[in-house]
Amino acid sequence: MSEGPKEAGDDRALVKAAQRGDGQAFRKLVERYQRRVVQLALGMTRDPDEAMDIAQETFVRVHRYLPSFKGDSSFFTWTYRIAMNLSLDAQRRRARSERVELEEGDEAEIEAAMDGQLACRSAADLGRAKRLDDAAGRYIEFCKSTFPSALDLRGLRIVVDAAHGAGYHVAPPVFHELGAEVFPIGVSPNGLNINEKVGATHPASLSDAVRTHKADLGVALDGDGDRLLMADGAGRTYDGDQLLYVIAQDRLRHGGLKGVAGTLMTNLALERALAELGVPFGRARVGDRYVLEMLQEKGWELGGENSGHILCLDKHTTGDAIVSALQVLAALRRAEKSLAEAAGALRLYPQKLVNVKVARGFDWQGNPLIGAARVAAERRLGSRGRLLLRPSGTEPLLRVMVEGEDAKEVGAIASELAGIVERAAKAAA
Repeated sequence: MSEGPKEAGDDRALVKAAQRGDGQAFRKLVERYQRRVVQLALGMTRDPDEAMDIAQETFVRVHRYLPSFKGDSSFFTWTYRIAMNLSLDAQRRRARSERVELEEGDEAEIEAAMDGQLACRSAADLGRAKRLDDAAGRYIEFCKSTFPSALDLRGLRIVVDAAHGAGYHVAPPVFHELGAEVFPIGVSPNGLNINEKVGATHPASLSDAVRTHKADLGVALDGDGDRLLMADGAGRTYDGDQLLYVIAQDRLRHGGLKGVAGTLMTNLALERALAELGVPFGRARVGDRYVLEMLQEKGWELGGENSGHILCLDKHTTGDAIVSALQVLAALRRAEKSLAEAAGALRLYPQKLVNVKVARGFDWQGNPLIGAARVAAERRLGSRGRLLLRPSGTEPLLRVMVEGEDAKEVGAIASELAGIVERAAKAAA
C-alpha cells in the first residue's frame, strides 16, 4: 500500500505545482490515489456508496489543506491519514446508530435456539476466504496515521518488545518508519513461546533490554497486542494508569478532554490527579469492554485499565498497544519531556491484593462478619485510601484489594480483612 521512491519523487513535484494553483497537477494526484482511498474506505465500511463518499470528502480536504502541507510525511501517508480518520468516523457513527438492546423475549428465543440441535451448512455455502497480501503494510500505515504528521521519532532509541505475538512483524516497523532507532525483542514466534518471559506481562525483559542498549524508552506489547507497558531510559516501568495520565495531560492541553474512564482497580492516585486538573473521572467494571461502554455512554474518548488496556476512541475503535504507545510518544514529543518527567507528578498509592478462596455461591455481601469488618476498615482508612471486595469472574475467589497513602497500613488492613473473609467463608461452608 506504500509508494515507491519514484512515485514519491513524482508526488513532490506534483504537490509543489498544485500548491502554485496548477489544477492539472492536482488531478494527477487524485487519479494516482483515488482507487487506493476507495479500497481503504470500502475495507473499513463494507459499503460501496459510503466508501465513494469518503473518497470524495478525502480529496476535498486534501485540496483545502494542501497549501499548508509541509511535506513532513509523504503525500500518500498524509492522504491515507485523512481517509482513515474519515473511515473511523463513519464506523463510530454506524456503531452508535446500530447499538440495540435485546428484549427479554429475544434473549429467551436465542437461548432456546442454542439449547436445540445445531444444523451445519455445507462447505460450499460457507463463503470464500480472501487473502490481503498487503495487510501488514495497511496496518503499519494505519498505526502511523494516528501519530501527528508534524512530529516524528528521530533521535530516539526505542526497544520494542512484541512478546513473540501478534505484533512481531508490524510493531518494530511502525516506530522505525517514524524515525526511531529500534531494538526489537520478542519477535521470533514459534507457535509456543507467546508471552514467554517477554512482553507486557514480563517487564523484566524490557527493562534489561533498555539498559543494555542504552535506549531512551521501551515499549512492550502483550501477545495479542492490546496491552501496553513502557519503560524509561533507566528501565523503570510504567503501567496503564501512569500512561493514561500522560495522554490525559496532553489531550487537556491540546484540544480539550471531556473525561477519563477507568475501572474499579484504577489507582486512587490517578483519580485524584485528574480531579486536580479538573477532569471528570468514572469507574467501570473491570474489563476493557466495560470501559468502552462507559466511554460510549458518556461521550468521552479516553479510558483504560492499569493492566495496560488503553482506549483512545478518537484514534481507534478498540484497544491497540501500538496506537496507545504512539499517543504516549506524541505527548512526550509535544511536551518535550522524558517519560519519567511526564509521569512524575503521578505518585501511585501502594496497593495490596489478596485472593481468598471461597465456596461457589458464597454470599459474602450478606455476611454480617464481613460487613462489619469492611465498615471498620473503611473508617480506619478514611480519606487516605479505599478498599474493594470483588469476586473473581472465573474462579471461586473473593479478591480483597486495599490501597492508600501508607504502604504499611495498607498491608495490615488487607491482611486483616482477608483473614476475616477466610474465616467467614469457612464458617458458612
